[in-house]
Amino acid sequence: MEGDLIKIHDWLLPLSWLYGAGVRLRNWLFNVGLLHQQTYDIPVISVGNITVGGTGKTPHVEYLIRLLKNVAKVAVLSRGYKRKSHGYVMAEKDSTVADIGDEPFQMKQKFNDIYVAVDAKRREGIDRLTHDNETKDVDVILLDDAFQHRYVKPGINILLVDYHRLIIYDKLLPAGRLREPLSGKRRADFVIITKCPADLKPMDIRVLTKAMNLYPYQELFFTMMKYGDCYPLYAQQEAKALQELKGLNVLLLTGIASPEEMQHDLQDKCRSLQSLTFGDHHAFTPKDVENINETFASMEAPKVIITTEKDSTRLLQTEGLSEDVKKALYVQPIEVKFMQEQEELFNNKIISYVRKNSRNSILAKRKDARPSHNSNHTGNRPGTISFRDN
Repeated sequence: MEGDLIKIHDWLLPLSWLYGAGVRLRNWLFNVGLLHQQTYDIPVISVGNITVGGTGKTPHVEYLIRLLKNVAKVAVLSRGYKRKSHGYVMAEKDSTVADIGDEPFQMKQKFNDIYVAVDAKRREGIDRLTHDNETKDVDVILLDDAFQHRYVKPGINILLVDYHRLIIYDKLLPAGRLREPLSGKRRADFVIITKCPADLKPMDIRVLTKAMNLYPYQELFFTMMKYGDCYPLYAQQEAKALQELKGLNVLLLTGIASPEEMQHDLQDKCRSLQSLTFGDHHAFTPKDVENINETFASMEAPKVIITTEKDSTRLLQTEGLSEDVKKALYVQPIEVKFMQEQEELFNNKIISYVRKNSRNSILAKRKDARPSHNSNHTGNRPGTISFRDN
């Protein structure tokens, strides 16, 4: 059910109050203009959350890439969490996880016809993308995990909310997992409740819509995770459909923020499920590798290992995995699927915004089949669809 994975540590609530006071002050400084937000003459779409932990950012950014890459030149800008490099780095064919981080590496490997760059300072990253000779033909920039990065004012601000960790039931850090007060959701243009169960009923959606208490200028969408066929990471073998796991004992190997949803989804699709979980963006150590090898060796056959696409980027660069592990290691790709026939509405709003605000004169002249009615052009503020000030 919704919010079922939320845990509140009541004894830490006084610290949450102090933390919240600092965040509220920072937001107030932006709201009154004492801290400056930069706008741009290019479409900028931000995807993020206000919670610690996974809400499905990467699959949703990849959804936007698939939606836009055939109609515009797309760039993704991320901070490159836990990379070893510094400053602005443009992803190249030979870039490694250490150079750009696991999630940007994953996106560059899957979409080699887009630009992927990392920079903790998003304004500098956008300036480089729009002015460097190799990338100045970019039409739209997708900001990965930038909801709190308020120095950039995106044209569309997308807030992701995990169905199992609804922000309306959560508390601020460190008692809960909120990065900022619930009032921060007012900055969102689109709110997407992610990881919804496939059997979510219309009545449940109506209840959630009312509980989220959004403003009239905000759009609410619901998505679920869509699992593709598992493909081998090392071995030259055929992919496995989910139904083929039914007779197998599965070791689920994850280093992501919220593995519970994946555990829940896979446990009924295999003979038995055993999990090895590590922290988000975890760098696998020799001791971890030994644990993986021994755990898999102790399992009863027939058996297989399933991991995530993000984890696979780090496992490929991890030494010491046994040959048995390599032969049995499969990657589970995940995409998002919109519910309640909302996909066309979402797609049209995104494409319409990009076309209307593009610097590319040809792209800007194209007419969308169903243009968005939420566009707002005031003075020199291209790239915002909101009826209010972010």
